[in-house]
Parts: sequence; structure tokens; C-alpha cells
Amino acid sequence: MIDDLLEDARERMQKSVEATGHELGSVRTGRATPALLDRIQVDYYGTPTPLRQLATISAPEARLLTIQPFDASTIKAIEKAINTSDVGLNPSNDGKLVRLVIPEFNEERRRELVKVARHIVEEGRVAIRNIRRDVMHDLRELKEAGETGTDDERRAEGLLQKLTDERIGELDVLLKGKEAEILEV
Repeated sequence: MIDDLLEDARERMQKSVEATGHELGSVRTGRATPALLDRIQVDYYGTPTPLRQLATISAPEARLLTIQPFDASTIKAIEKAINTSDVGLNPSNDGKLVRLVIPEFNEERRRELVKVARHIVEEGRVAIRNIRRDVMHDLRELKEAGETGTDDERRAEGLLQKLTDERIGELDVLLKGKEAEILEV
């Protein structure tokens, strides 16, 4: 029973780390990456559709993204979706291809983006701590119900704390990498 709780905690914490990493990928840096456009939804014949399903997105240069729609008639809808999104980029097209030029950041904007990244990672830490709290509560309930002993509960709590520390360490590594990427000139 304790092993099941710990395995469940391990899986849930790993999913939190992955979700936080994905969220960090959508934070804009000075470099062009297709992940910047992950959250953009295009109105495709009345249905909101992820941009990735409508076009090929590539980064041929460090400061340029190109979007090649599978259907050329969707170029206007793609441009509109990018303009109305929070990405802050202005698209231009030549009838077949949409180009997004990524401008240089000033120092102040870089600092703001570092704060955004730190906030995202802190939300990930809170999610992991909440998982730990829930499992600790379940362990105490098992002990109170007489299904496990005090020694087993303490051992499980120690393993759970170690697991929590490892996952929070992974988040710290992700944050350090993202900060370096943002502050890179």
C-alpha cells in the first residue's frame, strides 16, 4: 500500500516537472523556437485549431520563424491569430509563407522574462509540494487505521521527502537553463 502511494507520488511529481518544462518552453527568449507558437489557436472554418496542426513551423535562423501552412487559404487566419495572441510578434507573408522576425530584447525586458520564468517554476514547486502534502496525509490515515506501523510511515515519509527534493532540484535546473537562455545577448 505504501509503495503504491509512493509510486503514485513519483508519477504525479514527474508530470508536474514535465508540465512546468513545457510551460517554460513557451516563454519567449531572444532565440526563435517553434515552441513559442504552441499556445496559438487559429480559427479554421469556425473551429479553434492549434497552429501546429495547420502548418509546418521552423526556425531557419536564430531570429526568424517561418510558418508554411498546409492549406494556403489559411494564411490570413494564421496572421490574425498571431496578431491577437500574447506573443507580441508581427507576421508578414508572401502568399505562401508567414515570417516572424524576433526582435532583440533590451535589458529591462530580459529581467521581466526572468521573473515570469521564476514564477512558472515556483508554481511547479507548489504543485510538487501539494502532491507531497496529499501523500503525507494518506500515509497518516494508513497509520491511524492501523494498516501500517510508525516505522513504515517514517520510512515512507523520508522517501517521499527525498523524491520531492529531487523533483524540485530538476525544476531548479530547468530554471537555471531558461534564465541563461533569456539573459544571453
